[in-house]
Amino acid sequence: MTRITIIGSALSGNKGASAMLEAAMQTLGERLDDPQFTLLSMYPVEDAAQNVYPNLEIVPAAPRQLGVTINSLALAYRILPFLRKTLRSRSRAIRALAESDVLLDQGGITFTDGREKFLLYNVASILPALNTRTPVFKCAQAVGPFQNPINRWASKTYLPKARTIVTRGRITHEFAEGLGLTNLVAGADYAFSLELDGTEHDAVAEHVHMEFFDGDVVGVCPSVVLRKKVDARGGDYAGQIVSFIESVRAQGKRVLLVPHSVRTGTDKTHNNDLPLCREISARLRPGDDVLFIDRELTSQQLRYVIGRCSLFVASRFHAMVSSLAMAVPTLVIGWSHKYREVLEMFELEEWAFGHDQLTPEHLADRFAALDAARDDVKAKLDAHLPEVKARSIMQADLIAQIARAEA
Repeated sequence: MTRITIIGSALSGNKGASAMLEAAMQTLGERLDDPQFTLLSMYPVEDAAQNVYPNLEIVPAAPRQLGVTINSLALAYRILPFLRKTLRSRSRAIRALAESDVLLDQGGITFTDGREKFLLYNVASILPALNTRTPVFKCAQAVGPFQNPINRWASKTYLPKARTIVTRGRITHEFAEGLGLTNLVAGADYAFSLELDGTEHDAVAEHVHMEFFDGDVVGVCPSVVLRKKVDARGGDYAGQIVSFIESVRAQGKRVLLVPHSVRTGTDKTHNNDLPLCREISARLRPGDDVLFIDRELTSQQLRYVIGRCSLFVASRFHAMVSSLAMAVPTLVIGWSHKYREVLEMFELEEWAFGHDQLTPEHLADRFAALDAARDDVKAKLDAHLPEVKARSIMQADLIAQIARAEA
């Protein structure tokens, strides 16, 4: 039996994380005989409530528990062999790691300058597996740049220890090669491999009048991460999104307002865009030309809904991935090279700009340009999507090879 442990993704909260997790389970289930999965979860209660997979075990691994307890036990497992049986029996996390054929690290962006506050978590996510001698496979993600001395030291120390690092685009690959890493494979985000199961329409139709999508629909996916960055420099992110939506409505288009990162039952904004979207919705002029999805959908349901749009404006990375995967012309407001390098795969990098460029005028101009070029953009999406999906699903073949060799 093949056992695989996963960290850095989730079923709840950020549906990009859910898309990566479920894509891995889908693709590896097709390649391995009855694989069993363990998720080291940052949100174990929420993830357990949403877990419908009989072969997925949810094990608590909140940041402090991961950084202190699990890492300490994994170190003890390495240096005190006589305790290994006891540690496996007492700790579900250690048992999962010790018995797994591979650890999948699905962190979307790790070991990168400007995100030093997450560096300890980036290290803590893979160090227990290194101490239990479990191969580490870093699924397609952004890493680098590595100019900050602390990040550079940590990256040079720990990234070479991974069995494989899949880079998510050209810029990341160049950063990693510049660091001297040789355990690299050029790939594409794992979420591109996520397949719909055909039940999405009926599931969404229980909450949404699907006739809404019969016209020209513009999807808008805000991000609390972007809000913090824009508002920190004196801007008004929510106000700008409200103004943009009203301008789109004035053009006779319908607008879908959809959060791609949702944590039900809490107003906390970490990995939760629902409170922001509710605020934006409340400030909009009432009308039946706006549809606000005020609930948590699954990653497949979200992808289906996004695919029904004519155009899409994304600030969440994996909302962008879903719109590209459904061949919807997309305008991206981002904060990292991770957006642009994915769009490069489609020859569409011109349709991304940074939050520092966000003004009502610039957003309106770029959207008008995308609207005018939608046929050309759609043609590029259709032309490049098969190759991008192939680069994504290639990860499953690599992981399966490692798992079979370790079994």
